[in-house]
Amino acid sequence: MKILLYNPDNGVTRNFMPHLWMFLLQALTPSGHEVLLVDGNAQPMDEAGIAQFVRDNDIGLVGIGAMTRMIAKAYRMADAVRATGVPVVMGGPHVTEMADEALGRDGGSRHADAVALGEADATWPRIVEDAARGQLKDVYAPVDAFGQDSKPSLKDYPVIPWESIDLKQFNLVPKAATGLLQKIGEGWGSFRIIPVESGRGCPYGCEFCTVTGFFGDSIRFRTNESVVNELLLLKARARTEKGQMAVFFIDDNFAINIKRTKSLLRDIIAAGAQCHWVAQISANLLRDEELVDLIAASGGKWIFIGMESIDPANLKDVNKGFNKPGEYAAVLERLAQRNVYAITSFIFGMDNDTVGAAERTLEQIRTWPPGLPIFGLLTPLPATPLYKRLEKAGRLTRPKHWQEFIPFAMAHTPLKMTIDEAHAEVNYGWAQAYSPEALANAVESLNDQPLGYRVNIFLARICFRGIYFPMMGKMAWVKVIAQNRRTIFKLVREGFKAGAWRGAPARVPAIPVPEVEAVEAIAQGAES
Repeated sequence: MKILLYNPDNGVTRNFMPHLWMFLLQALTPSGHEVLLVDGNAQPMDEAGIAQFVRDNDIGLVGIGAMTRMIAKAYRMADAVRATGVPVVMGGPHVTEMADEALGRDGGSRHADAVALGEADATWPRIVEDAARGQLKDVYAPVDAFGQDSKPSLKDYPVIPWESIDLKQFNLVPKAATGLLQKIGEGWGSFRIIPVESGRGCPYGCEFCTVTGFFGDSIRFRTNESVVNELLLLKARARTEKGQMAVFFIDDNFAINIKRTKSLLRDIIAAGAQCHWVAQISANLLRDEELVDLIAASGGKWIFIGMESIDPANLKDVNKGFNKPGEYAAVLERLAQRNVYAITSFIFGMDNDTVGAAERTLEQIRTWPPGLPIFGLLTPLPATPLYKRLEKAGRLTRPKHWQEFIPFAMAHTPLKMTIDEAHAEVNYGWAQAYSPEALANAVESLNDQPLGYRVNIFLARICFRGIYFPMMGKMAWVKVIAQNRRTIFKLVREGFKAGAWRGAPARVPAIPVPEVEAVEAIAQGAES
């Protein structure tokens, strides 16, 4: 049987990093079946397109995974597939919490023939075999022999065959430049951001987050050897292709167990498996000097930090009081001293926010080392404690906001400002943080560093600007380049000076891409 695993885009923005779930399920698929992968962010499709793809490739089963911000598109695509007579199984955080919606049990249309609840590591092989026999069940839940919820151990993690998987759709290098760039240095014929997980689960239980509800509060880890071998495999493929790869550790808190994380990073260094990587780590864990040393030595270049607010009252309200705004500057300086920089996320529309919250936040940001600030609105996702609290208080304005995805739009009424005022705060934050003047200041703040660092921060800022101001066409890019021409010309001139690049970052530039799951989720309504 041929199986299609499809990940939808949200119809508004693009994600340049593939989603791990597709590769993981492909590796878990029983032998005798062929699996095709399509990520709608890299291979855009509409309903007619996916229906034609299913017919042309004689697909017998389609698996669709989606987070809340993608679910409206996911449902439309699932409907188009089912209209061809091919069964659809859906999974992911949203479907896990809203299974009746996907199955049409809530009075609406049915979108899926079956749903996979929670982590599908154990249930996916059963789903495939049932589908092959034409005996799909409505619901597949990961439970043990006693009917209790069961979380898969990651000790026997499947080997994802990165050396043979077709990754063409995820290459960020334009086709026209591939041949030339393969000959430059160690080769730039391809550049990909690859998702890798080293552990699952989070004990913090932030009020707005779906992670603890989906993965649980007990942390499970892969073996160090398994992670190291995967990194070595990715590095080997990059060398073979005369290209480059960077890694995004998608753990919801990569350093949640500091002792274990240090052990992993030491093993990465010892095995020569260093590569440039990005990870999500909470600010409270970055007090540890040795941890930060190991992050830098193992190739860490950007750390995603969910700061959320500079107001302690806001953090307490959403059960994130372990964040201490007074420590933010020291944490960021500690990273910057090792040439590691931060993606800092902030949420507006919290209960203690008032007009001017964005400018107050920016005043702090301007005193920190240059990084990538992102701004979003507090978003009540289904089944989270936040959703339940706001629902009980009658404050939800769009109780099923996911049925019509609108980026950067509130779904409830804030306490101390209007919805329009909250929207204005987010717009102000993005406009000010990513203005040509702000980009120039970020570059100039690194004038004491080799040119490579300044180029990296400029390119990263340009990419992240696209989260809020999408640069989907040539004219949009022309406009951005024109607005930042002075900074660009300055960097180009300096590039011709003797010694300008000396000491610059090795091989892969430390440029994270916009809209990896955590980044877009926090920016447009946090799901992690």
